[in-house]
Amino acid sequence: MLPDITKLKGVHPGAVLGWELKNRSIESKQFALSLDEHPQTVNAVMKGRRKMNPSLSIKLGKALDTDPEYFMLLQVYYEIEKERTETLLKNQPKPDLSKLRKTLFWDTNIDRIDWEKQKKAVIGRIFERGNETEIMEIISFYGETTVKQELSNIPEYLPVLSVNVKKYLHENTIASTANGF
Repeated sequence: MLPDITKLKGVHPGAVLGWELKNRSIESKQFALSLDEHPQTVNAVMKGRRKMNPSLSIKLGKALDTDPEYFMLLQVYYEIEKERTETLLKNQPKPDLSKLRKTLFWDTNIDRIDWEKQKKAVIGRIFERGNETEIMEIISFYGETTVKQELSNIPEYLPVLSVNVKKYLHENTIASTANGF
């Protein structure tokens, strides 16, 4: 039985389809062929590389014994949530990105960073790998108090982290923590 759609708002329909096929121990290729669909199409939807379409939603509804619009509604909810997130990111305050090297964020798109939600990771990365300009920009953006607070909860992986804390935040002003800051 597929989950209540209201609990899945914002989840790509392909992820839900993948979960359901796994729960039912159904192989996606055979399932796609039973729907008279190309396995590549179903696979692309399941991986989030392709959108759900009305025709496939109807076929899935019939095959999985649910409403024909179930997967199409999931697609709409997903697109609304995606647009909402993008709008929030566009309107969110952010540091001066011209002062930050994009290579510091090699594993993500710097334009898609949620600077508020991910501040701990951003501060840690900048203090471990950033140069003076980048560190000063992050201190300016978040404020010294917030930076100190977040750094007190970050495990020290690279010794340069504590060196930069001492250099830019004056170690004696930071409360003693397990990290030695």
